[in-house]
Amino acid sequence: MKHVFLLYEKCCLYEIVILNYFLNFKERDVIFCSLDGKSIHTMEGYSVNVDKSLEEVDLSEVQCLVVPGGPVKQINEEKVRTIIRTLCKKKVLIAGICAGVDLLDDAGILKEIRSTHSTEEDVVKDGNVITARANAYVDFAIAVAKELDLFEDEADVKETIEFWKNYKRMQ
Repeated sequence: MKHVFLLYEKCCLYEIVILNYFLNFKERDVIFCSLDGKSIHTMEGYSVNVDKSLEEVDLSEVQCLVVPGGPVKQINEEKVRTIIRTLCKKKVLIAGICAGVDLLDDAGILKEIRSTHSTEEDVVKDGNVITARANAYVDFAIAVAKELDLFEDEADVKETIEFWKNYKRMQ
């Protein structure tokens, strides 16, 4: 199964770097895509080559769709919202952080569920949708990783939290 990151000009790469690290560490298939399949420049100034356009992604192979924050209006198109709704109906994990949550909201998938748009929480999981505020990127990565069953056991989760969130050195 594929784990798709929808990237776009000036998106916030830092919000998804830890999640991407977790997926790559577990040797999961990660696809970076953009609307047109062309490379993008992140808010942090990095140039990122993508693997394909969003239209080239085989939706039947998608296990997770991740939308980072940034000026999301540029990808807020009906074809993108339709893909989000389609994947959501198929119970694919949909994860948005920061302004990425706005796109999920505009797609209509947050209407009857709890999210960071309807609560004061930093990270919310409701059904197959995870939303997070920008500064909760570590908790976001852990929540998505838990849902994707990337951890070996609860001790692995605790060790990950100690390292990534509490900055405890691991021997």
